[in-house]
Amino acid sequence: MFRILERRYERETSSATLSYALDDLVFEEIVAFPPGSPELSGARAQAFDAVLSLLHLVAGVSYYKAAAPPRIESEARPGPLVASLLEDVYRLGLGEFAYRNGFDAPISVAFPSDEPAPPPPTLSSGAGSLVPIGGGKDSAVALEIARAAGPVTLFSVGDRAPIARTAEVAGQPRLIAERRISPQLLELNARGALNGHVPVTAIVSLLALATAVLHGHDRVVMANERSASQANVHWRGIDVNHQWSKSYAFEQGLHAALAAEVVRGVDYFSVLRPASELAIARAFARMPAYHDAFTSCNSVFRLTGDGGGWCCDCPKCRFVFLALAPFMRPAQLVGIFGVDLLEQGDQIPGFMALCGYQADKPFECVGEREESVAAFRLLSGSPEWREHAVVRHARETMLSVLPSDVARPEQILELSTQHNVPEPLLASALAHLRA
Repeated sequence: MFRILERRYERETSSATLSYALDDLVFEEIVAFPPGSPELSGARAQAFDAVLSLLHLVAGVSYYKAAAPPRIESEARPGPLVASLLEDVYRLGLGEFAYRNGFDAPISVAFPSDEPAPPPPTLSSGAGSLVPIGGGKDSAVALEIARAAGPVTLFSVGDRAPIARTAEVAGQPRLIAERRISPQLLELNARGALNGHVPVTAIVSLLALATAVLHGHDRVVMANERSASQANVHWRGIDVNHQWSKSYAFEQGLHAALAAEVVRGVDYFSVLRPASELAIARAFARMPAYHDAFTSCNSVFRLTGDGGGWCCDCPKCRFVFLALAPFMRPAQLVGIFGVDLLEQGDQIPGFMALCGYQADKPFECVGEREESVAAFRLLSGSPEWREHAVVRHARETMLSVLPSDVARPEQILELSTQHNVPEPLLASALAHLRA
């Protein structure tokens, strides 16, 4: 059985201890929040405790997955919307984990709730937008959209190289949190415990929300795009989505639960939700100051720990190169990546997988299949790109058999009305993301 135990917050160190247990094995995760927050009292103290409670429940997925038992025990009894969100976090957020570990069925756990939930505390307006950054192109576009609409403070979990470089280019103040995973979990993993993908963006979202409450920000502005909602595979009655905690479904669930049962006066949404990755890449191509700062390669991060550079042989590297190529010249992209990925014939299967052509979409943070097809349509019409080895292959095989009305670039680049972006950030988003 998995148990969610106590949580403690120490004002002197701005740190929280989150405790869990698998049978008799106890885990303690330490979260170090950015120091320098005002004294907590009244509604703000209540709001922080409520967000910290939700973080405690959500961050438990990292420890639960070591054994994935059928029962979870917790003294916390959230409201019905929070309970429903938590059940989705463990079921859908761990969908890829269950699928790739060969489970017979998706995870199903229950979180008993108190109904009706008491009204949440309401906070007055404060210090503007808190924008989480991860060092990729999406973060840079999101922070520039938010900055054009009002005061901005950046936020990160950790300080790896691409994050620090992006923050330096932006020249905005930044709050940094740290997550210290329990060493008992790392030892358990080393001994062969169940392991795999967890919905880390859900955890980062709650860390950002807790920081926003501590430091008096009005909203947490995420950089999650429309494409994040597309599943990788359908399995046992669920859509398995590597990016589920970046999806519109998760955003809607958290957005609704916050306002009804956790805290009012602190908003949560993605400012990039109206856009495809292709539209975001087009906007980023117009931001040369960030071109030498960003990195989106998770493989390099896993190898080096600091996320510096590109491996140039993973789905993320291929997709970022492909998405940017229609809006940049070959020499510009070689200057960023060091090599021309679209001239490397051995990369063809990987690029075709991004399109869902004779392969499933990779389990990575990459765009919709249709976006990759649309990018190849654009490149096939470009004198600078059309004879590159991978583009030529795509044109002569995949594009030659696809109907011309499938994945039309103008359709992919069109902005959606399905989002939670309020004014004036919406006006800024449209200005940055349109052609």
